[in-house]
Amino acid sequence: MAAFKKILSILLRISVSLALLIFLFNQVDRKSLLEIIKSCDKGMLFLAFLVFFFNYLFCLIRWIMLLKEANIDLPLSRVIISFSGGIFFNLFLPSAIGGDVIRSIDLASHTRKPKEIVSTVILDRLSGSVGLVILIFFSLLLGWNLIQDRSVLLSVGIIFALLSLILLVLFNDSLYSFINRFLNVPNAGKFRNSIKNLHQEMHGFKHKKFAIFTNLLVSLLVQANSPVTFYLIALAIGLKIKLIYFFVFIPIIGAITMLPISLGGLGLRDATTIYFFAKAGVSRDLAFAMSLLNFSFILIYGSIGGLIYVLTVHHRRIQHHP
Repeated sequence: MAAFKKILSILLRISVSLALLIFLFNQVDRKSLLEIIKSCDKGMLFLAFLVFFFNYLFCLIRWIMLLKEANIDLPLSRVIISFSGGIFFNLFLPSAIGGDVIRSIDLASHTRKPKEIVSTVILDRLSGSVGLVILIFFSLLLGWNLIQDRSVLLSVGIIFALLSLILLVLFNDSLYSFINRFLNVPNAGKFRNSIKNLHQEMHGFKHKKFAIFTNLLVSLLVQANSPVTFYLIALAIGLKIKLIYFFVFIPIIGAITMLPISLGGLGLRDATTIYFFAKAGVSRDLAFAMSLLNFSFILIYGSIGGLIYVLTVHHRRIQHHP
């Protein structure tokens, strides 16, 4: 039954992505779209591809920092392998969350420290989300006069509210105790203990202020990298609009894309890119081309990550052997 549910979930996400893509392709001039992609500045596009790599590099550095703070000493190569697997499975599983699950399982089975590994992965994701909200906040302060759209404020408000709730549950003892009462039901013993252990592991980071600060700085670099990449892609296809639009729209698009309703964000990312950049006067063809080229980067790097992960299967099995 569990396997059937997983297959059904994947099929539903594929259906959503296909439905969105079919709808979008019917809304744009396909010949114009193809011409935009074919005639783009290849040198500028390659520069965008290289800049996009730093997104993964910063994310890897951020996770390594958390692993060290959790006293998990692993060879760099082993962390890279697990991280690469996460990048690959992000293409098929629910957005970035799917990749988080894979790298959690991979390193937890290797280190036999599931609580510690899972806590670092969750904190890694949360610090990225905090960086996202901070970047959006300052971008809106600087560029609100260019946008002035309530739908943007609503999107940011929802993201901020959800993140605040999660952080309060994890790091506020009173609220955690209140939530924990609802878990005090029959047959919830193992689940309640797992939540309690995980909370304790993550709560330990509360007193590591320097580690949290440096982690947040890296998260800001991660979040700033995506708008810059999109901006370079825009220049490659001949689109010249102010950089501030990218710093406001791209983080919101990224947050929406994380919703586990499509395959790797495909279709959902394109639809939201077209929707938001229309507010800056960008045509559907150009916005769609920009989004598709960005996804091609994700696909290429994800494939490289998958190749690394597959080619090291034998190595990982040897490490697990007594």
